[in-house]
Amino acid sequence: MEQRTLLALMVFSSLIVLAETNDQKHAVEIYSLHMDCKVTSRFAHTVITSRIVNRANESREATFEVELPKTAFITNFSMSIDGEVYPGIIKEKAAAQNEYDSAVSQGQSAGLVKITDRKLEQFHVSVSIAAASKVTFQLSYEELLKRQLGKYELLIKVRPKQLVKHFQIDVHIFEPQGIHFLETDSTFMTNELTEALTKVQNETKAHILFKPTLDQQKKNSELDETLLNGDFVVRYDVKREATAGDIQIVNGYFVHYFAPQEMPVFPKNVIFVIDRSGSMTGRKIEQTRDALLKILQDLRQEDHFSFITFNNKVVEWKSSLLPATEENVASAAALVQTLTARGGTDISGALLAAVGVLEKAEGLPERSISMIILLTDGQPTSGEKNVEVIQEKVQEAINGKYALFCLGFGFDVSYKFLEKMALSNGGIARRIYENADAALQLQGFYQEVATPILMQIEMQYPENSVEGLTKNNFKLFFEGSEIIVSGKISNELDLLPVEIKAQSHTSNLTLKEEANVKEKEQVFQNQKYIFGNFIERLWAYLTIQQLLEEAISAQEEDQKALEAQALDLSLRYSFVTPLTSMVVTKPQQQEELANKPTEADNEKPSSLRAGGVRRGKSGSPAGRWRSELQTGSNRKMFSTALSVSGFRGALRAPTIANEHPQLLLQLPRQTERICLNIDERAQASVHLLSDPEQGLTVTGKLGDGINHFVQFDINYVNPPVEIHVYTHAILVSHSNKNSWLSWTKSTSSTIQGLQVSVEKERSITASLPDTVTVKISLVRFPDDFLGLYFLNTDRFSDKVTGVLGQFYSKTQFESNSNNDQSAVERLLRVSGSEHKVSRLYKKDYRLESASEPVSCWSIELTP
Repeated sequence: MEQRTLLALMVFSSLIVLAETNDQKHAVEIYSLHMDCKVTSRFAHTVITSRIVNRANESREATFEVELPKTAFITNFSMSIDGEVYPGIIKEKAAAQNEYDSAVSQGQSAGLVKITDRKLEQFHVSVSIAAASKVTFQLSYEELLKRQLGKYELLIKVRPKQLVKHFQIDVHIFEPQGIHFLETDSTFMTNELTEALTKVQNETKAHILFKPTLDQQKKNSELDETLLNGDFVVRYDVKREATAGDIQIVNGYFVHYFAPQEMPVFPKNVIFVIDRSGSMTGRKIEQTRDALLKILQDLRQEDHFSFITFNNKVVEWKSSLLPATEENVASAAALVQTLTARGGTDISGALLAAVGVLEKAEGLPERSISMIILLTDGQPTSGEKNVEVIQEKVQEAINGKYALFCLGFGFDVSYKFLEKMALSNGGIARRIYENADAALQLQGFYQEVATPILMQIEMQYPENSVEGLTKNNFKLFFEGSEIIVSGKISNELDLLPVEIKAQSHTSNLTLKEEANVKEKEQVFQNQKYIFGNFIERLWAYLTIQQLLEEAISAQEEDQKALEAQALDLSLRYSFVTPLTSMVVTKPQQQEELANKPTEADNEKPSSLRAGGVRRGKSGSPAGRWRSELQTGSNRKMFSTALSVSGFRGALRAPTIANEHPQLLLQLPRQTERICLNIDERAQASVHLLSDPEQGLTVTGKLGDGINHFVQFDINYVNPPVEIHVYTHAILVSHSNKNSWLSWTKSTSSTIQGLQVSVEKERSITASLPDTVTVKISLVRFPDDFLGLYFLNTDRFSDKVTGVLGQFYSKTQFESNSNNDQSAVERLLRVSGSEHKVSRLYKKDYRLESASEPVSCWSIELTP
């Protein structure tokens, strides 16, 4: 049988800019449209810029639409109207949704992004522009191209709907491994348009330019109708020489591409589990028959196969797997042609029957790969109907021995159910769209998994020199695909070694490679194809994708921790992911949200999740402490300035007398407390404390829209441990390994003498012998935030520094002739300087203390 060696991965970008017109045709004119795509070592960065002018004598509305790949992350959007820029701001989804709820209740659209195709989602925004005014739209997104059966494909859907004076598509490709082949294609190309296309290519670089004039764009000289309506395609692949793949390094981050070639294919033992319930009647069952007949012809002679069909009854075609001989394939084809649809849907019974056939199979090749391919279009309506029970039973039966691939036909199926079941059992899920090419979709999926050439692949790197490593163990590798691993080089290395262990059809493999770090860094010096630290962004993109995928099949507590890590990276690198939203503000302060939909969202509306972040409970403080605000002493304003670690401090009256302070500290060997607030205009990350003799550093981050800390980072020198504390989870990093801890349960662990303990929904404590103990409280009222304090503070050295740390070194109150306890203001000496502070009442977030507010000497710091 002829082997298929190429299958395109399509990276779509479709640009449509519509203009509403009345009497005057194209009164809102697109005078410039530019798509600039830079592909650097598989990572694609695309910027779409559209410039529009309103030539009418009244206000008109312009609509900007871009179709982009589902796997891409939007990174930036802005509108510029007559010089005024309206940027999109990326926020955590739940927070953005809360801000937007009032607009939704008034009937405004709740989203700018929707799924439009099996591979596409559409970004859509409209804005009213005044007469003679101009607007510039700009959208950026990024994606890591995925290789399937030997080819990358960049597909740009072109639909401007009008002639554009300055129309241009630029595609720049830089592949250090070398470009193996490069080709372009288009569904709308004519002889005249071909003249507008140029391609320049050398060993590692290519530039494709499509820049048609107005005359070249016209369908004919008489009409102002555009030819530009269809697909513009770029296909390419790279050269591969090293058996252990190719390593690329930029600014301390590396990416490793591994795609072996010309290796023997594993025999497959495959069971097709086909839904023939009543909902499959008509076109679906016809397309399924057509696809299966072609898939049968693609089976290799060394493969073994069988069929199980099901409605409310499960029917095994044969009691055992059969070799894919010409006779057996013909017999199976006869069965497929008789498939009819009626009855219910017993998914559980069918899958367990398939596992049973594989369990009792005899005479299979010693080195072979077993898989189950399920095709269904609906919910379980017969047999076991509880999807969680089905997932649990199937996973228990498979027990890691076989791969399960789930295909959901249409939109009545629960894609979330199928996806979790597939990912829990070493496979993937795919939705089959009810289009004319559904049979081709089914065949295409089978071709992706038809040629396994490696199994149990382990990509090994030096543990002490690499951190933040993405997934590096893979169950299966299919011919023509590619394994990608990325991470950060943590130590100064001259050589980065890698060792790959895997099983092929004929033997166990061990492949080794070493990358010269300086030489690899030099490759990307001064390249115009580079957009920022692209490997670092590639690493972040890949990590987020893998965390979100892992979260699908994880238990609830683990799911929250995984989503928390993905959310943190999404915000840090400005990616619109399923956990974040882009808030687009239009003129007159009108806001809209750009959310990233998932395939599961494509079935029915569902409430947005908070990405694992728990929201605080509503409520109000106790009334008697609110009344303290009205006392004369608490309303008093002080103007004394305080210089603290680069901040300029001013003492101010609090807005609420019994609110929580940002920071609460007990001075060493004193009974006095200090409440410290840092103005919300301070930089996002605040250096709070560093003590070189203790080997301890603490930094913090203030929340967005909440004047409290929502993250603390604790770094120890010995042992080398990092603890990142968030309101939704805790990350402990040590020896290139990350462990997520949940606030929802108490736990304790020890790392080389450092004890880290979590008290459920209350606090985390980090303690080391002869070292200051760090404690962080979790506060859920009225908003989620964190409170930091220290125990055994007399252990701080005289070298302790930082916004908070300076108070633990050479700090004392001036003695007052009056009763210090009744004073409302005093002088505080910090590192030799005197500062006037005021006594206020604040809530105490320390768990050891009572819930009643306590008096403290209050200081507010402003940048």
